[in-house]
Amino acid sequence: MARSVSYNKRLIKHLKEPGEAAAYLNAILAEGDSKLFLKALGKVAEAKGGVSQLSAKTKVSRVGLYKVFSEEGNPEFKTIEGILDAFKLRIMVAPQKAGTR
Repeated sequence: MARSVSYNKRLIKHLKEPGEAAAYLNAILAEGDSKLFLKALGKVAEAKGGVSQLSAKTKVSRVGLYKVFSEEGNPEFKTIEGILDAFKLRIMVAPQKAGTR
């Protein structure tokens, strides 16, 4: 019988690749749900070595990062930018397609 791999394990494996992480985050951003985006950043953090490792790279405390990734998260732009920089990702702006928002 074939062994199944959990969705979370498979997702984390794919998010280790920068291109996959970028595509995942862009897809979440397209949904327009900022809380979901913060949770997705948490998943990328998990894939990239965890919150402790991210804390060392960003100089944001582990507790602060857990707050960022939580339902109550409301980080400053600078914090998001620092997290993305640690992931070797960046924010880009593009024009909206006709008929969106």
